[in-house]
Amino acid sequence: MNTLGRFVILLLLLACLPLCSPAQNSKHEPELRTVRGQVLDKSETPVPAGVVFLKNMRTNTIRSYISDETGDYRFSGLDPNADYELHAEKDGAKSQTRTISSYDSRKDIVLNLKLDKQKS
Repeated sequence: MNTLGRFVILLLLLACLPLCSPAQNSKHEPELRTVRGQVLDKSETPVPAGVVFLKNMRTNTIRSYISDETGDYRFSGLDPNADYELHAEKDGAKSQTRTISSYDSRKDIVLNLKLDKQKS
């Protein structure tokens, strides 16, 4: 086989490499996100048993979580392509509503929610 023939075979093999790559053949799924933090009162003391609401703005589904004894909450498995709204409530008090944007590339988002106004 001459040099030109070997060169053509080499080019064909190199052209096929991307097609043979496992990364190309597997579906690229976006990495899921987690949002976590603490529910706090006006003096920034952790609030146990506060109810945290998370609304998916694309599907309008709402998930809730009751903060633990240290005021911690956590939502995992969140779609990175959706926007979310998040707030906490307890005993008539409500936190400011926070927005989590799909443009925020963080996979682990920490947001503390401060109960500071009466629920309307």
